[in-house]
Amino acid sequence: MRVEVDQDLCISCGACIDTCPEIFDWNEDDKAYAVREEVPEELEDEAQEAVDGCPTGAILEH
Repeated sequence: MRVEVDQDLCISCGACIDTCPEIFDWNEDDKAYAVREEVPEELEDEAQEAVDGCPTGAILEH
């Protein structure tokens, strides 16, 4: 599983960071970004929860 955050859609709510801080963090523009685009197997459930919980659909899953 690979993820990335569309910076144009991110509203900085922080839900993804709260859900999966091992994958998502804040960038210099105070928007979420994927620290690691390739999600380790043991974190896929949390990453998927972040994808599903994003209120704007800014997290893209590949």
